[in-house]
Amino acid sequence: MEGTDPVNKKLAAALSGGAVLVVALSGCTSSGGSENNDKLDAWAKQVCDAVQPQAKKIAAANTAIQKETSDNSTPAEVRKTDAQAFQDMSDAYKAIGAAVKSAGAPNVDGGQKKQQDAVKELNGIGASYAALKKQVDELDTKDQAKFADGLKDIATQLDKLSTTGNDALKNLEAGDVGQAMAKQESCKTAASSSSAAAG
Repeated sequence: MEGTDPVNKKLAAALSGGAVLVVALSGCTSSGGSENNDKLDAWAKQVCDAVQPQAKKIAAANTAIQKETSDNSTPAEVRKTDAQAFQDMSDAYKAIGAAVKSAGAPNVDGGQKKQQDAVKELNGIGASYAALKKQVDELDTKDQAKFADGLKDIATQLDKLSTTGNDALKNLEAGDVGQAMAKQESCKTAASSSSAAAG
């Protein structure tokens, strides 16, 4: 299985960068208490409760790809695992986007724009993972060198994906929103499960 193993390791490394997004959404930095804002707390709880299972799904997809690199897997096994992982990640980001959308705008200045930007970003990330899945599905598993090249290309795109595109999320969870989210038990667990995957 020489050749594809280091590439899939690179894939796993690039992927763990993607888990940062969930940590970003899980607003796990609490800086003092915001004035009691029940509406905002309720909003944060709704979003956090929806994010938690998706964060676990993303962490599990990361783990699957990393596991596939450490075993002596055939290209076909690597392709199957990676495709499933990308599908899961795509579904998870879309589900988080849907959760943020259905929660409505947070009760803060500019909340509606922040919410809309974050939903657009999450859906975009979901679509990017769906596109990567399609690419993985089309990889040639019969030709080891071609397969490794294809994986390399996917790893490069993953790298880009993990370093771009979470500005709107950071913006959404800045200030009071982040503080409200930090108070939610489900966001704390979401953050810890995804940072464990990133580690």
